[in-house]
Amino acid sequence: MAKPDGATGVDVVVQGVEKRFGLVVALDGLHLHLQAGIHLLLAGANGAGKTTLLRLIAGLASPSRGTISVDGVDPRKHHNVRRHIGLLSHQPLLYRELTARENLQFFAHLYDLPVGAVEAALQRARLGRHADRPVHGFSQGMKQRLALARATLHRPKLLLLDEPFTGLDRESSQSLTDQLVERLAEEDASSVLVTHRGSEAARLVNRVAVLRRGRVAGEHEWTPSAVEGPLMQLCQRLGAEAAS
Repeated sequence: MAKPDGATGVDVVVQGVEKRFGLVVALDGLHLHLQAGIHLLLAGANGAGKTTLLRLIAGLASPSRGTISVDGVDPRKHHNVRRHIGLLSHQPLLYRELTARENLQFFAHLYDLPVGAVEAALQRARLGRHADRPVHGFSQGMKQRLALARATLHRPKLLLLDEPFTGLDRESSQSLTDQLVERLAEEDASSVLVTHRGSEAARLVNRVAVLRRGRVAGEHEWTPSAVEGPLMQLCQRLGAEAAS
């Protein structure tokens, strides 16, 4: 697939990756190429290896065999490239006893970001008037909006999204999707999304890769017609399997 004109996201190459946990094979010789500007939906039943793959790309774990490169380097060995990666999951990874502002200030310090970045992020997340409230008093939707602000505070060129809509009601899911669409457009970032919610995925992705038993079973373009077509039906079926 041709690289989109003007795309500035990162290139991710997964080559022959195997990941074992004891006798369990989570990924089995997986190959995948995510080009700059691509927004990929990773579809697959529970146990297909989706979350494991995201963790490997993020540099949070090492493959048992094979290689992963982000813009040509191994994220486990070159920490600078990890500054270009943001991770948002269904676990917000926030400090409950700290306020919203304090949480973002902590992460801003890690990335040597100015104070203004924190205030701007709070406003984008529509949390300005809640900035000095402890996170433990936030609703799940507010926590996820703050978690997105944290994950994008350093303006990453690759955003990894692992079931970010879990536990959110319809209104909160739509609000989070709106902000994701906005952030991805602003940063011109690439992204990888794991979700069983086809309606949210339809607004966020332009390609889908189906994982089965730790391998890519197929890749497809995600077009507007896919919203009512076989790809949406696939997401719905996989979502039903995950809930059973």
